[in-house]
Amino acid sequence: MEKRVAIIGAGISGLLACKYTASNGYNPIVFEAQDKIGGLWNQTIETTRLQNVKEVFQFSDFPWPPSVGDMFPRSSQLVGYLQSYADNFELLPYIKFNSKVVSIDYVGVSDDEMLTWDLWGGGGDAFGSSASNGGGKWILKVFDTTDESLKEYEAEFVIVCIGRFSGLPNIPEFPPESGPEIFSGKLIKGKRIAVIGSGKSAVDIAFECANANGNKNPCTVIQRTIHWMLPDAQPWGVNFGYLCFNRFSELMVHKPGEGLFSSIFATLLSPLRWVVTKFVESHIRRKLPLKKYDMIPKESFVQEASSCQIFFLPEKFYDKVEDKSIIFKKSNQFTFCKEGLILNGEENNPVKVDIVIFATGYKGDEKLKNIFSSPTFQTYIEGSPTSTIPLYRQMIHPRIPQLAIIGYSESLANLYTFEMRCKWLSFFLDGAFNLPRIKLMEKDIQEWDKYMKKYSGNGKFRRACIGGVHIWYNDQLCRDIGCNPRRKKGVFEDLFQPYGSADYAGLAPQL
Repeated sequence: MEKRVAIIGAGISGLLACKYTASNGYNPIVFEAQDKIGGLWNQTIETTRLQNVKEVFQFSDFPWPPSVGDMFPRSSQLVGYLQSYADNFELLPYIKFNSKVVSIDYVGVSDDEMLTWDLWGGGGDAFGSSASNGGGKWILKVFDTTDESLKEYEAEFVIVCIGRFSGLPNIPEFPPESGPEIFSGKLIKGKRIAVIGSGKSAVDIAFECANANGNKNPCTVIQRTIHWMLPDAQPWGVNFGYLCFNRFSELMVHKPGEGLFSSIFATLLSPLRWVVTKFVESHIRRKLPLKKYDMIPKESFVQEASSCQIFFLPEKFYDKVEDKSIIFKKSNQFTFCKEGLILNGEENNPVKVDIVIFATGYKGDEKLKNIFSSPTFQTYIEGSPTSTIPLYRQMIHPRIPQLAIIGYSESLANLYTFEMRCKWLSFFLDGAFNLPRIKLMEKDIQEWDKYMKKYSGNGKFRRACIGGVHIWYNDQLCRDIGCNPRRKKGVFEDLFQPYGSADYAGLAPQL
């Protein structure tokens, strides 16, 4: 019987999963809640741009068209690029639009039986127990938004590509009589604007508001944590690729599962990592008036980079700060009042606003947990609040069979990382390799958990960012597949040249 593969989401990771499973001869069905591809990129404002130069953020077998000349393409240009990719590889026929997956349930194998497994899925291969008579399969309940009907689908393998930055907003909780319900302004229109948040979305929204209203009605950005915001991609004229995207930069880091030789090198080179940090930070402080506006982060640049918290500023952003179209305020806590917002309990000095915009992110962990019908699987995927989401190779939960998660764990160049994961997954589905024993996978997860806790800035280890060791991570995927992880021509190039998606084009096991 043909194995059925279901993919949830048609954003970047969903398109990649569709392309690579289809190229292996499967006939995947992709469920997309929206009426178009692109995922969260359909929900950004026009001024939002990529956080990577386009050469880093591109498919290994489908470069950006020459018509896109911007170094950092706009969100609309990226959506067009994704549409061209889908058209080129004929992916649209696989996608069911306006189809929201509300739950998935694994049936055919009991929880007690799964607890006895020594290997993932019972056999260590992609389809596990489904290969035996009466084995397991997934039941997907899908809500059709066009006719408001609920339908059921079956699949032997599910690829979850729902991302972590959409769907379930992370709205702060407020004490009674201190929330938005007592605010007299309107949350959808007005002139005096406050943006709550300190990430890329907050900055982009503030910049657009400042462009619209100027300093007569300045935009107030209320932040708890300050991040390193980059003015350009070349600190002191050096390409970021030579600082963050080559093997030499990873020699300075203690890596999960490293050997003695690698550990010694990381210890000896740790002072050099401090030099790189100060090199980049000095460039940012030279270009931007951070001290003047009390906007110097507490964490180091490399710590924030290791937890995927750095981002590029819109061009001339600080011009808006200088002319007072944007005002920064730091606050550990805030509440609402009739006139606006009270910061740090200062009731006699409220921030008077007409619009409040929450740019406080999403509850990606909870969204991922809620898609499972099984309370057991919900507990598995949630893990512990003091550890990362327990995913082997950042994709596979050791105790949830016949399912992979793409797009949850982050990197500094997500498209590049998602494509590597989908390549790995396509070889796994094709039987090129099996997974190790469950206990070995759990041990590997613990090693990655230690790494992320050690290097993540602001305690954001649950973001599961591999930004500081993405080549080391790709090496593991290559070894699983059976191909050479050294993708450059010579030793010098392999050590110092930046790695990108083009280096992994045509990935295949060595004969």
